[in-house]
Amino acid sequence: MPATMTLLHYDAALFEECELPGLDDLPADFPGPGVFWLHVQGDPTAEQLHRLGEHFHLHPLAIEDVASDPQRPKAEEYDEQDFIIAHTIAAQDHTFAFHKFAMFVGRHYVLSFHSGRDIIADPVRQRLRNARGTIRHQGVDYLMYALLDAIIDSYFPLLEDLGEYLDDVQERAIWREHGDTVPVIQSVKRELRHVRRVLWPLRDVLNVLMRDDNNTVTQPVRHYLRDCYDHVIQLMDMVEIYREMAADLMDAYLSALSNRMNSVMKVLTIFATLFMPLTFIVGVYGMNFDTSSPWNMPELTWRYGYPAVLVGMVVCVVAMLIYFRRRGWIGRPDLPSEDDEAPPPRRRG
Repeated sequence: MPATMTLLHYDAALFEECELPGLDDLPADFPGPGVFWLHVQGDPTAEQLHRLGEHFHLHPLAIEDVASDPQRPKAEEYDEQDFIIAHTIAAQDHTFAFHKFAMFVGRHYVLSFHSGRDIIADPVRQRLRNARGTIRHQGVDYLMYALLDAIIDSYFPLLEDLGEYLDDVQERAIWREHGDTVPVIQSVKRELRHVRRVLWPLRDVLNVLMRDDNNTVTQPVRHYLRDCYDHVIQLMDMVEIYREMAADLMDAYLSALSNRMNSVMKVLTIFATLFMPLTFIVGVYGMNFDTSSPWNMPELTWRYGYPAVLVGMVVCVVAMLIYFRRRGWIGRPDLPSEDDEAPPPRRRG
């Protein structure tokens, strides 16, 4: 979408906000006393990036990183400013989308670029408008921290929602068979890999900003950045836990699927076994030999031969069912089969 530029100028007693049609509309005292925040929302053109680079004396390599996608999160120090790249996150149907958030932090200004939805800059602007907390009493390094903190905190609700989704998938996979379970688990694992790939280098970004030789960040703000670092570690732990859950869920689903298949095969095997002697009996009596020979089956001329054979078949089936039950093959799944090895006796101390 086309880029829009918003300029905020504030200090403890002053707050001004305006939209800039172009760089020619920058105030004459920019940069000057107080904190200036110029936020570019959307995709700037090459001409806009070139003019911003000239106005703020941005390094050409940093401008190239702003213009190109994808970019790994990083923090670089130049002569007049720090350059930071992080990634915002958005979710739809448990699928994550990441957008680059780039910042140039100078002595009196912050220049930021965001190509995604305005879900990070707007809450920080609201804090500045309402003068909530101490943000209006702080410098540019605190504004940089506030933006990074908003980016990091936006990961928590989405990952927690993903954890609840994994619990639902686990219940569905174990207790009810669904054909889409494996693709769902693979999709969750893929999204977690993407989150890990974004969060892992963010720790290095915070380490660079917290170094003692960084002239942009003051000592009080370093304490806040350590809190951001702790949040990133917490997010990494959540990602690793959910990845293990997804891997265990895949194993549990395959095991449950195998157990259900074994139960089906067990029932089919029992039915096939029951019909084996019945098939033999009806096969023998279905040969239709001549009854005139004394060596043929005399039951063929017996008055009660047919019902006797039927009763014999029923008795055979019942006897086999009783035998299967005593062996523990049917009817008592909680009891060990006689074929199973008995556990070794416990030794008394």
